[in-house]
Amino acid sequence: MFICEFCGSWMEHPFWKSKFLLTDPKDLQAIQTSGIKELWIDVSKGSDLDASVPAQSREEVARATDAVLLATTKSHAHGKVAIADEIKTAAKLCAKAKDAVIEMFSDARMGKAIQIEQARTLVEDISNSVMRQPHALISLARLKIADEYTYMHSVAVCALMIALARQLHLPEDMVREAGFAGLLHDIGKMGIPMEILNKPGKLTDSEFAIVKSHPSVGAKILGDSYNVSALVLDVCLHHHEKVDGTGYPHGLKGNVLSLFAKMGAVCDVYDAITSNRPYKKGWAPAESIHKMAEWSKSHFDEAVFQAFVKTVGIYPTGSLVRLESGRLAVVIEQNETSLLSPKVKVFFSAKAKMPIPQEILDLASVAGMD
Repeated sequence: MFICEFCGSWMEHPFWKSKFLLTDPKDLQAIQTSGIKELWIDVSKGSDLDASVPAQSREEVARATDAVLLATTKSHAHGKVAIADEIKTAAKLCAKAKDAVIEMFSDARMGKAIQIEQARTLVEDISNSVMRQPHALISLARLKIADEYTYMHSVAVCALMIALARQLHLPEDMVREAGFAGLLHDIGKMGIPMEILNKPGKLTDSEFAIVKSHPSVGAKILGDSYNVSALVLDVCLHHHEKVDGTGYPHGLKGNVLSLFAKMGAVCDVYDAITSNRPYKKGWAPAESIHKMAEWSKSHFDEAVFQAFVKTVGIYPTGSLVRLESGRLAVVIEQNETSLLSPKVKVFFSAKAKMPIPQEILDLASVAGMD
C-alpha cells in the first residue's frame, strides 16, 4: 500500500516521512505498534491496485483524499502557547528533524534524489511549532553539539527564517518557502569533503576556497535535480553575500540582493556564531546580537536585521543575564512590547556567590538589567 498520510501527530509514528510505499514488514510492524490508529492510503499508487477500477475513478479518489486532508489541515489552526508547553513537542521535533536532514543530506552526498514532499512536511511541522511558540524550537535547535552542526544548523535556520518571515508579515505561502529555503540553504556542503567540513583546526587558504564553493555547489545540486523555486535556489546561492559587496560567491551589493537572500544571511550568521563548532565555541545569544549589530551596516540589510532582533530579542531566550540586584538569571520568554524587558528565571546571587530560590520575574514590571 502507498501511505499518503498518518492520522494524528507527526510525533506519534516512527517515520520522518509521511508518504511512502509500504514494502518492508518491519515498517508495517512499527506502524502497528505505534500510537497511530488510522492512516490514509492512495489506491492509485499502491501495488494492491484493483485493475478493474477505471483510471478516472482512481483519480477522483485521489482528489477526494487530497481535499479531505487539506480541509483537515486547515481546520487545525494553532494558537500561541506558553514556551513551557511547547518545549516538549519542540524537543521531539528537533530529534526527528535531525534524523530527517541527515537522511536528506546523505542522499544528496550519494547523488540520490531528495524526497522534496517529505522535506516540505518537515517544514510544515517546524512552521506550526514556531507559530505556537517561536522561541521554543529556536532555542532548542541552538543547543547542538559540534558533530551535528551541519544538520541541526539547517533545522535552526529553517525555524529562524520562518519566524523572521512572519515578523516581516509575509504571506503564509512565502513563510513556508522561507523555511524550505532555510532547510536546504547548506545542501552544497554535501559536496565538500568531510575532513575539511569537520576540520578542528584553522582551514588553509585552499581548504577555505573549497568551503566557499558550497553555495554554488548547492545551487547546482538543487537546480539540476529537484523541483524547487527560484527563491529557494537564490537563498542557497546567496546566503553568504553581504550588502557592502564583500561576500561570496558573486560579491553582490545592497538592493541587488533579494529579500530572501538578505534574510538567509542574517539567520545563517546568527545560528553559526551561537553554535559550538569543531574549531570554535559558540558565543552567547546576547553577545551574538551585539556583534551582529556592529557588523550590520556592512554585512546585513538594516531593516531585515532590525526585524530579526525583534524576532529573537535583544536578550534571546536561553541567554544568561545579570540583574541590577546582582542576581543571575536565564531568559525564558520575550516581552513583545519591550525587547529590553524579557521574562527571566533567577537562580544565583553573584554577590553572595551561592544559589538562591528560583523565581520567575517579568522585567517589564521590575527594575532593569545591568
